[in-house]
Amino acid sequence: MNRFRVVLLLALIFSLVSYPAQIRGENVTIQKGSQVSFDYTLTVDGVVVDSSEGRGPLQYTHGEGQIIPGLTKQIEGMGVGEEKKVEVFPEEGYGLINPNAFQEVPRSTLPANIEPKVGMTLQVRSSGGTAMPARITELKEDSIVIDLNHPLAGKTLNFQVKIVSIN
Repeated sequence: MNRFRVVLLLALIFSLVSYPAQIRGENVTIQKGSQVSFDYTLTVDGVVVDSSEGRGPLQYTHGEGQIIPGLTKQIEGMGVGEEKKVEVFPEEGYGLINPNAFQEVPRSTLPANIEPKVGMTLQVRSSGGTAMPARITELKEDSIVIDLNHPLAGKTLNFQVKIVSIN
């Protein structure tokens, strides 16, 4: 009978250790290495530009560079169920606008079926073969000027976040 009690006690201890901390009732907060899920809405200049609504929470590993640095810093220490408004300035978001990222390219490099317009976004390839968006900022007679900055470069990002889970 003692053997049965020892086995039962060991099984109980193992099950408590293997449960995620929030199920055990521990106060878990976001820290480096945490597996985090959170809901968010991102607004820029008063306009919603992205949201997890209808897609489910964003999941990432905290401190692994999977989300922008400013958001990483400001949600560290939050717990499950907590909500927060987070303001991220360009330096910790998608960077400042880099004037060297504006490139003039000959119109002849465009496919014949494309009529370029200011504001149009094209897909271009870097010298390494990576596809990236480029926004047309100016039309000239024989060339166009494209902006290779991230579309949110130079923008202050306003997030509303709610932490869903931490493991």
